[in-house]
Amino acid sequence: MGRKVLVLNADYTAISVCTVPKAFLLVYLKKAELLKDDEAGSLRTVSATYPLPAVIKLHHYVNVPYKSVVLNRQNIFKRDGNKCVYCGNSRELTLDHVIPKSRGGKTNWDNLVAACRRCNSRKGHFTPEEAEMPLAVKPFKPTFVTFLRDFSGNTSETWAPYLSRSQSA
Repeated sequence: MGRKVLVLNADYTAISVCTVPKAFLLVYLKKAELLKDDEAGSLRTVSATYPLPAVIKLHHYVNVPYKSVVLNRQNIFKRDGNKCVYCGNSRELTLDHVIPKSRGGKTNWDNLVAACRRCNSRKGHFTPEEAEMPLAVKPFKPTFVTFLRDFSGNTSETWAPYLSRSQSA
C-alpha cells in the first residue's frame, strides 16, 4: 500500500503527506475528517469496508512552523525530473555545482543540478557557458506546496484543488 494521503490543517492548508494507515487511524479516532476518498480502492476488515483516504483535514488547528523543502540529493533529482539538465539522460545521475565550488559556488538550491556522470565530468570546473553546455532548466528553490504538488511523485488529481488553495494562502 504505497499510496500517500494529503493532510490539511483545520484551515485547509497543506501541512504534510502521510501513509494510508496513518490517515485512516486519524479519521477513525475522529482527529481528522475524510474530505476525499480514493475511488480506486477501499479498506476492508472482517466486518466492514471503509473508503481509502486521499485527502484528510485535521479537526483542530496545528501550529506548524514554516515548512521548507530539505536540500538533499533526492530532492534535487526530483526537482530536475530525475534527468540530467544538460543532456536529458536519466542514468548515473550525480550532483553538479553550476558555478563550481572551486570558483566560490555555494551548495544551495540555486547552484545545484542533476547531471549524468558523463556531462558532469565534461563540464569539470567550468561554468555551463564556458563549457558550452546550456542548462535545460534554471535551478530554483521549490516551496513546500509546489514540491508536494509537482515533485513528490505521489500526487493525484484529488489533491489539486487543496494544493492550489494552500498556494494562494
